[in-house]
Amino acid sequence: MKVSELGEFGLIDLLAEMAYRAQDKQTAAWQRLIIGIGDDAAVWHGDTSIQLATVDSLIQDVHFSLATASWNELGWKALAANLSDIAAMGGTPRYALVSLALPGHTEVEDVTALYKGMIELAQQFEVTIVGGDTSSAPLVAITITVFGSARSQDKGILTRSAAKPGEKVAVTGYLGGAAAGVEMLTKKLQFDPEATTSLKGAFLRPYPRIAEGQLLVEQGVKTAIDISDGLISDLSHICKASQVGARIEVDRVPIQPAVKANFGERALELALSGGEDYELLFTGSAEVIDKVKMAVSCPITVIGEIVADKLGEITLVDNKGNPFSLHKAGWEHFATR
Repeated sequence: MKVSELGEFGLIDLLAEMAYRAQDKQTAAWQRLIIGIGDDAAVWHGDTSIQLATVDSLIQDVHFSLATASWNELGWKALAANLSDIAAMGGTPRYALVSLALPGHTEVEDVTALYKGMIELAQQFEVTIVGGDTSSAPLVAITITVFGSARSQDKGILTRSAAKPGEKVAVTGYLGGAAAGVEMLTKKLQFDPEATTSLKGAFLRPYPRIAEGQLLVEQGVKTAIDISDGLISDLSHICKASQVGARIEVDRVPIQPAVKANFGERALELALSGGEDYELLFTGSAEVIDKVKMAVSCPITVIGEIVADKLGEITLVDNKGNPFSLHKAGWEHFATR
């Protein structure tokens, strides 16, 4: 079987099962483990606090093109993707390790611009880059590992597996900007300066919701994920991990204004399945979500609810309750395109 036949998530499940079976359950490392493979970050009991770790890679011509992104923007985005995973657990990022694989003809000036982009974002969240690795490769590959900690050990962390029937489904901010930005840059679409800046920024300089993730924990939210693969795809991860279903009213999905203004009927599709917005998708009771709305400064939009039936599935409806069909749920590596 080829990995393209098994699929990204099937491969993750296979490797997770292998890793689980290989563990010696009597070791201190296993006994301290809280969450292993399958969430936005691994979590374990440290000596004095809960520790988190996550790793992400950006591969040239898979995740980015040097024709549409500057090296500085790549540095920012590469670190932002990792910080967003920590945000999705309600944690605080602390340290980063950076591995670079580069063609020999890469200009040193470009590499320093890459690091400047990472450092600019790292400084905003008091994250320290403490090491990594470099190697030669035919294409650019950037792999970053971020370590963090839970802000409040007594209140726990956010996971994908705690959603309950009857809870509301909500999202921070606006969606569709990153996917629209990709399309604008690759197809060289021409929009007004404000829209161009907005969409390019959404794709290349996303801002991880670290503070918002911590506030979700403080207000009693138990379940969250960051939107990297697409709203529907990432919500399906929650549904499968929590053994629940979800019902989403597509007309309530908050779409970035520049996407609405320039992509017409496709705006909703980009918001539902585009991915890389790095907003937080979470569930909670109506009371808890009201508390969240008062605590955070960004928009919070309720878009549906968790249901007990159709485990692992998501039902999409319009504002009249009629079924809504979506051609593609989101990004998946190895999928046939």
